Amino acid sequence: MKTPRDLADTIKGRNSGQLIRQTLRLSRAEARKRAKQLFDEFPSATYLTEIESWQEARGSGQVEFTFKRIENPIDSD
Repeated sequence: MKTPRDLADTIKGRNSGQLIRQTLRLSRAEARKRAKQLFDEFPSATYLTEIESWQEARGSGQVEFTFKRIENPIDSD
C-alpha cells in the first residue's frame, strides 16, 4: 500500500507541469450534467479531479466553472 508521501512523490515526478484546466460557461442544469460527465471520465482517485471554481454569472442564469485534473492517471499499484 502506498503512503501519502509515495503518492506525492509519484505525482511530482510523473505529472509535473501537466495540469489540465478547462473553464466552461453553461446553464446551471447543463453545468451540473457536464461536471458529472467529467468526473465520470476522469475519476478523482486517479486524476486528482476537482472543480476549482464554480460561480453564477450575474443575471445570465449561467454558471461558469473551472475543472482541474492531472493529464496522466496515477498508478494504482
